[in-house]
Amino acid sequence: MSEITNCPRCNALFMKNKFRDVCENCYKQEEKMYEKVYQFLKKRENRAATMATVINQTGVDEEILYKWVKKGRIQTKLFPNLGYPCDKCGKIITSGKLCQGCADSLKKDLQQYEANNEWKEKMKEQGTYYTSRDK
Repeated sequence: MSEITNCPRCNALFMKNKFRDVCENCYKQEEKMYEKVYQFLKKRENRAATMATVINQTGVDEEILYKWVKKGRIQTKLFPNLGYPCDKCGKIITSGKLCQGCADSLKKDLQQYEANNEWKEKMKEQGTYYTSRDK
């Protein structure tokens, strides 16, 4: 669904949709930058380039490069040293929203939460009441 919003790059009004998150002018600029990055990465000697190297050599903005990797326009299978930050800790990842460490931590927290709820339900069924002190 489209909505009218301000472009995050130039503040111009535009119709945001699932295909574009910037205005037409910024989109054209991004496409020119993408072509520059693509030409850089397509050279055999640059396929193992890091994010910092790509940014320094092409002048592309770090956030835009992250966006392209996240959306799959730049495939990490072909360029293994590229990625984007984990939403929780900032570690560079190549898929999903969380790194493995943060995902494992979240799973552990959810399991603990479920175990606590099961214990509370069991105590209710037995007619046992408890209190907890929050400090």
